[in-house]
Amino acid sequence: MKILTSPFPVAVDSVKPRHSSKADPYASEAQTSALLRRGAEYRFHRINASDMITTGEAVLLSGISRVTFNAWLKSGRCIGVKHLRSCIKVPKWQFEPYVFPVLQAVSEALATTDGWQMLSFLETPHVALGGLAPRIALEQGVMRQRIVELAAAQGH
Repeated sequence: MKILTSPFPVAVDSVKPRHSSKADPYASEAQTSALLRRGAEYRFHRINASDMITTGEAVLLSGISRVTFNAWLKSGRCIGVKHLRSCIKVPKWQFEPYVFPVLQAVSEALATTDGWQMLSFLETPHVALGGLAPRIALEQGVMRQRIVELAAAQGH
């Protein structure tokens, strides 16, 4: 069973549960709407954060062609995220030498090329890393294989 984690605090407690005599395992319509709204707000703010750059800027930074960069995005070698109809943005930090070499392996371990899933995994603190996010752990010298193992555990 795959447990979904969130890279942002979701105030589920702030949404009042339905009153029922039986325990209902399903969220109410109001709870679902609140979670979807907060998720959309998070994505909007995250895609507009200062560490996010356009694909054009990423092509210049990486020194490769746009065609190659798009192939990297599709294969999971790079992280690219999109919000609604906006352009694709990429986190600039993924081109750091401690992150870039591990991205393809993380993508394969998570069994996804979805940028939001990869971004969430790399930015969410993990108990097995002493509360560090995998990206920060890589920056601090944690072995790449450890990060890939955690991704595989989450991906299955």
